[in-house]
Amino acid sequence: MAKGYLLYFTADDRYVYASSGKALELEAKFSGEEQGVTEFREFLGRRRGVLFSVLADLAGEDFHEDQIPQLRGADRDAVLQRRLAQRYRDTRLAAALSLGTLSTAERRNERLLLASFTNTQQLAPWLDALEESDARLAGVYSVPLLAPALAAKLGVKRGRCLIVTANRAGLRQSYVEDGKLRFARLERTVEMGPQALAMFVHTETQRLAQYLATLRALPREGAPVQVVVVAPPGQRAVFEQALTSDARLQFRTLDMAEATRNVGLARVPQGTAAEALYLHLAGKKPPREQFASRDDRRRYFIWQLQRVIAGVGAAGFAACALYAGSLWLDAAAVRGRAESQAREARVAAGQYERITAAFPVTQTSTENVKVAVTEFKRIAEHSASPENAFAHVSRVLEEFPQMELDGLVWSVGRAGAGEKPAASPAPSGEKSLVPANATAIRLEVSGRVNATQRDDYRGITAQVQRFAAALGTSGYELARTQLPFDITSEGTLTGDIGNTTQSGEAPRFTIVLVRRLP
Repeated sequence: MAKGYLLYFTADDRYVYASSGKALELEAKFSGEEQGVTEFREFLGRRRGVLFSVLADLAGEDFHEDQIPQLRGADRDAVLQRRLAQRYRDTRLAAALSLGTLSTAERRNERLLLASFTNTQQLAPWLDALEESDARLAGVYSVPLLAPALAAKLGVKRGRCLIVTANRAGLRQSYVEDGKLRFARLERTVEMGPQALAMFVHTETQRLAQYLATLRALPREGAPVQVVVVAPPGQRAVFEQALTSDARLQFRTLDMAEATRNVGLARVPQGTAAEALYLHLAGKKPPREQFASRDDRRRYFIWQLQRVIAGVGAAGFAACALYAGSLWLDAAAVRGRAESQAREARVAAGQYERITAAFPVTQTSTENVKVAVTEFKRIAEHSASPENAFAHVSRVLEEFPQMELDGLVWSVGRAGAGEKPAASPAPSGEKSLVPANATAIRLEVSGRVNATQRDDYRGITAQVQRFAAALGTSGYELARTQLPFDITSEGTLTGDIGNTTQSGEAPRFTIVLVRRLP
């Protein structure tokens, strides 16, 4: 974690602490005179560009409650600057703390606590030294501004309470209401024993409670106000004996060691009092409200922007690294699959070599054998076979159960050789699929008609014609049809019909089909 520096500012001396993690180290001590400012400049000359926060623990701090209309953005900032300028002559170290909203019948107002130092000139040389050394000023805080954060760390997050600590600068008392600072005072102390200090804390707390009741900041009636007192190391028992609760104040005493554990501070420099609690909070969890102006904090804002840019860049680099890692994993997977396929190819090549080694010795090359096999497959695909023709006749017979085949002759030859026209010629204008003298499949189908009335020669003839028409599909054409009876105008109907009927023999037919080879 980056080291930050804290300038603890009292009326007499200035202390520079280094804050790193949970440790607090005293780096230097300077007097409040001009010589101290010179030594501070020399100290900063050896540590240029470091991060600094200023914590002022001064008695001359003014608090004033005010109200402004409910505003936002630039309008609110303008009104705040005008109110601060009306209240304080020097607004370089002035702040406006929001206390919440107050609704009235006419409008809604925002309650403010205006705060500043009565003598800002005592801080100006030290701030100028920080500016000249290019130090990044995070903020100028006072001990009361950190009192709400300390109260929350000590277990008081809501309600009214008084935070009382014995610092180097004196006895610090801060009044906090619902996590908001309302008032604070610093009472200078002298060297005194534990018993005397405990009685002094009791007396001053009673006086502060009476003063706040006079200002109507504390109700005169109601529940007692909780007072959290941080006792010096080893003096808790003495403080608990001296701080007795009453109807107005309820005291709760914590030892300094317990308080440092609550705020997360593990190591405190020797001789440091309760200001160590505020210094640690100023370095680790500072409040938004502080006294430094935008000009004084300009380098700090630039440093924050640089950190944001660096963080975004680091996040982008991490995202790119993750994406590159995913691509690398994908590439590794592809390489693995390629190696696996290469191994399979080598195995297949080895198997091919073993198989070809067992081939008989030929007078030609392997390439010629491959060409021959390919040509054989092509010739086989274009060669005629009777299976398709038989399947075609079988499908048609399923639609004409009265037909009974006597013979089925399949052959390949020239189309039109010795064939008579079909009894049912193709429709006018329809071109034949089998040109004359073309190589075609010839299929001769002969059979008989099992009709119930065999003397119905017209019906039998019509059945044969329908059967022939059904066969003349799927690429087949009727080349010749021999009907059981000749019913054309050229034919002569004789007594054979009667003889056929009396003999009991079914009428016979012959159908010849042709189909061009591909």
